[in-house]
Amino acid sequence: MEKRINIDETEPQAYKAMYALEGYLANSQLSKSHKELIKIRASQINGCAFCIDMHTKDAIKYGETPQRIFLLSAWREATIFSEEEKVILALTEEITLIHHRGLSEETYQKALQLFGKNYLAQMIMAVATINAWNRIAVSTHLEIPA
Repeated sequence: MEKRINIDETEPQAYKAMYALEGYLANSQLSKSHKELIKIRASQINGCAFCIDMHTKDAIKYGETPQRIFLLSAWREATIFSEEEKVILALTEEITLIHHRGLSEETYQKALQLFGKNYLAQMIMAVATINAWNRIAVSTHLEIPA
């Protein structure tokens, strides 16, 4: 792939704003496991190798198992994900693929019932943030560090 602009160097204020979102998420109630499941699944959908690499490593560091990471793209058929995790993954997919049909009422209501308003809002922000990072990394051909 040909080298493209580095937005962090070219427009550092843009990255500063993105890091502010990451700071908000770091101080949110979201568990590390939930955040990494969101980040990995959205990154898989968006084809962001940089983010998949980063967040699978982070997930393992936080105690996630390789088996669960391997099965993440087939979570509907896998029995190793909890009801809560399946709702988080459905929410992640529906927001990431917002142009298909949006966030369905069924998924929204399940998430609201299981997690409450604040946690749901934080999950939506986590999905929106990783989607923004994916778009930055894919469009600029961000390389996986050696």
